[in-house]
Amino acid sequence: MAIETELKLRISPEYLNTLRRHPLFKTHQMDAPINRRLHNIYFDTPNLQLHARKMALRLRRSHGQWLQTLKGGGSVKAGLHQRHEWEIPVPTAALDFSRLETAVWDEQLPPNIRSALAPVFVTDFYRSSRILDWHGAKIELCIDHGEVKTAEHSFAICEIELELKSGNPQQLFELAIAILEIVPFELELINKAERGYHLMSGHIEQPTKGERLAFVPSNHLPDVLQTIIWSSMLHLQRNMHGALHGDEIEYLHQMRIALRRLRVALHMAKALHPDDTLSSLSQEIATLGAVLGKIREWDVFITELSQASHLNEHPNVQVLLIHCMHRRAACCAALNGRGKARALQNLLLRLAHWMNGAYWLQAAEHAPSSHHFANQYLKRLAKRYQHTAAHLDPHDSASSHPLRIQAKKLRYASEFFATLYNKHDTHAYLTALAEVQDILGQIHDLVVAHHLLADLAADPALSTHQSIITSVNHQLDKKAIHKQKSLRKSLQHLDKQPEFWR
Repeated sequence: MAIETELKLRISPEYLNTLRRHPLFKTHQMDAPINRRLHNIYFDTPNLQLHARKMALRLRRSHGQWLQTLKGGGSVKAGLHQRHEWEIPVPTAALDFSRLETAVWDEQLPPNIRSALAPVFVTDFYRSSRILDWHGAKIELCIDHGEVKTAEHSFAICEIELELKSGNPQQLFELAIAILEIVPFELELINKAERGYHLMSGHIEQPTKGERLAFVPSNHLPDVLQTIIWSSMLHLQRNMHGALHGDEIEYLHQMRIALRRLRVALHMAKALHPDDTLSSLSQEIATLGAVLGKIREWDVFITELSQASHLNEHPNVQVLLIHCMHRRAACCAALNGRGKARALQNLLLRLAHWMNGAYWLQAAEHAPSSHHFANQYLKRLAKRYQHTAAHLDPHDSASSHPLRIQAKKLRYASEFFATLYNKHDTHAYLTALAEVQDILGQIHDLVVAHHLLADLAADPALSTHQSIITSVNHQLDKKAIHKQKSLRKSLQHLDKQPEFWR
């Protein structure tokens, strides 16, 4: 058994020639490129038991030879795929379980599964591969171009695989950053086999929420923080493609939540062990969050206008909506340009590079227990929240913004660490805190809406449509009064909940 460690990069076919001709590869390659066609047949049971077990079994034909490969387990972190791999040559295009220790097959593929295996899809692509000496690391670079096919559907493949033969995973990310300087790409979260299963199931990409994490007090604190950060990065990446290339606004919303979670997680790491690179990355993530926030503000405002029944009959509501959509489009252009998309990938690569670096060894030297750290960190955040709440002006919606920030930090940190505590003790507190944050968010949206209206009111193109702006402002004021009442009740409810970390 071997452990395969590779980074997958999705690239547009239009950039392949530029990439192949670039001197970077020739400078570092240890031998001439090998070009071949790879035909792969994937197998599973009728009810897809291998896929359910996160395993893939294939037969690959290359240069007239067949290889039987089983992959399973492992993880995907920022496009870095690590999996267990068993590979053996076989004489024909038929599965052969006699050429590896019986105990291995019995453990990984029990007889009842083996007897039910049948072809489910194929991948057929051309591969150009070479071994690079990248500053002491040996990395196989493969450029794959072809398709994955089921009986009824197909999906184009165009990707770069960087497989670590020797060295540190950090060096994969260093090479990827160098490649990004040559051509744009996106970190690929799923492999070719998963593409095949998507085709079989008719999978449709949807916005994805963050996964729920579970820890126990015996978990090592650096491991806990790493898990939280990797999870937040995965949440971000799963929604990035849809946000950059689609119209579904929920992708953008989930990206913003992922960035918030990521910022809170990085602040926790900074509290454990300060680091200059960590501080720089945190600032870049905050800047990205602000860019997304501008788009989200228009999304919320446009939805508010569209759903306001009292405005349906107003003659100028459509004019106002059109201007809002133009403003939103201008904000999107700042995010969706090639330069920004490239910068996003670069940020993810540098963050992943840092995550695979020496920081965590240094942080582990004097790390307290996870439970002790959570107690102290949540206590500190709660104190800041309470201090901010004490200075809240109930008659000024804008004054609630600092409290919203503190509530957000306290909520995400509490959710991260919740499983270290008794479930009954955490549920009531987290439910009450979520309600406070939600209402604070709604109040913030109303404040932002006033600012957006003021901006629109100053637009000469809307000079003859001021009546609709006045009507909307009046409705916002009425809503704000109602939300302030709801906030007072939710704050009182939260105050009654015992802090579960005490």
